[in-house]
Amino acid sequence: MDLSRNTMARLVLLLSLSVFCGSSQAWTGEIRGRVVCDVCADSSVGPEDHVLEGAEVAVLCITKSGEVINYQAFTNSKGIYSVAETMPESDRWESCLARPISSFSEHCSIRGEKHSGVKFSYKLPSGQTHKVRPFLYKPTSAPVYCSPAAEF
Repeated sequence: MDLSRNTMARLVLLLSLSVFCGSSQAWTGEIRGRVVCDVCADSSVGPEDHVLEGAEVAVLCITKSGEVINYQAFTNSKGIYSVAETMPESDRWESCLARPISSFSEHCSIRGEKHSGVKFSYKLPSGQTHKVRPFLYKPTSAPVYCSPAAEF
């Protein structure tokens, strides 16, 4: 068998990768949520509310091995942010904290809740998504139709 040095080097590298990387099963997790402008500041999502594009969310996770990983995400045009990671099963997320950082909205910039971070255990199997409740921001002033006098 007459193999070139280049071919032999590739085979050795491929074999090494399969031995060292194949010993731990890969795990994939995802965290997803929305950021919404709570127009009437009633602490619930209703038809008058709208999503916030470009809002910043921080997600901090602790792995089974004790490593702390910090993620930064921004919402898309549908107000959805997402953080995903693939890692060895032995290093998967154990618990996480998601919290809003900024809405970047001129008209809806006040955080809806004082303690708006959401802490949770991540016990889902690989490939599953943990959904976080929506983070709410309030406008600097609510529209007239939101006042109780406007109700019929």
